[in-house]
Amino acid sequence: MTRLAGDFGKVAVLMGGLSAEREVSLQGGQAVLAALVRRGVDAHGVDAGQDVLSLLQQEEYDRVFIMLHGRGGEDGVIQGALESIGMPYTGSGVAGSALGMDKYRCKLLWQGLGLPTADFIMLESEQDIERAESLGFPLMIKPSHEGSSIGMAKVESRQELKAAWQQAGGYDVDVMAEKWVTGSEYTASILDDQVLPLIRIETPHTFYDYDAKYQADSTGYYCPCGLDSDQEIALKGLAEKAFRAVGAKGWGRVDIMLDAEANPYLLEVNTVPGMTSHSLVPMAARAEGIDFDELVWRILSASMVID
Repeated sequence: MTRLAGDFGKVAVLMGGLSAEREVSLQGGQAVLAALVRRGVDAHGVDAGQDVLSLLQQEEYDRVFIMLHGRGGEDGVIQGALESIGMPYTGSGVAGSALGMDKYRCKLLWQGLGLPTADFIMLESEQDIERAESLGFPLMIKPSHEGSSIGMAKVESRQELKAAWQQAGGYDVDVMAEKWVTGSEYTASILDDQVLPLIRIETPHTFYDYDAKYQADSTGYYCPCGLDSDQEIALKGLAEKAFRAVGAKGWGRVDIMLDAEANPYLLEVNTVPGMTSHSLVPMAARAEGIDFDELVWRILSASMVID
């Protein structure tokens, strides 16, 4: 059904928030807000603080475009809060958001379904250091509930592993060690029921870290991604399975590594991907002939009802 701008009512673009990804959220939120206003939507930016629910009700908003990243915005918390007041919102629901944000449990689910992902161990005590070492170095250390590569580190020894575990523990009590995959990184953006063209990411950094994602001009993005059509179709299918498996919907992104033998390994799901000038979903949409304003419109259009 074709929507009119007035059909959406008064829209709050939730941005900022209290997580470690606040600055990225503000950038993306402003871009989304500008796009909605250009399309004639009665949209307003809202910096999501502790009083966000009462503010949304007092100001009589009709629906929410979620551009919050990290904890409190991408983990099911704001989604559940919005459902409690009956307010429609963009993107995945409570369960899909929570699982997508929890890298460890997301990987457990994929593993249980037979979907390929690198071997991993949760680091809960000193005893787990030896278990992690048994995966073989190098390893990637990750806070389980952070995004944008915050707190992540590549380690090549027991000493580095312990230090990275302690550092990541400053961001999250749940820290995971994952077998390092040497190869090429690809990302699959998903919009409604469509997997957009894959993007291959190349960075001179050790891995695709925060700086490479948001600040560096040295990161290369390749779309077309360089895979032959059969390989790309297969990776798109895997990404869609991984996305649906966690209960994600609406829009999002799935990151995948291909090793030297072209074996795929699922990395993670992003249920509220970035929408900045360096972001991948707008880039993939452009390759499909969908400009930024249309992309934002389509994401909002999927928020018309609460399941």
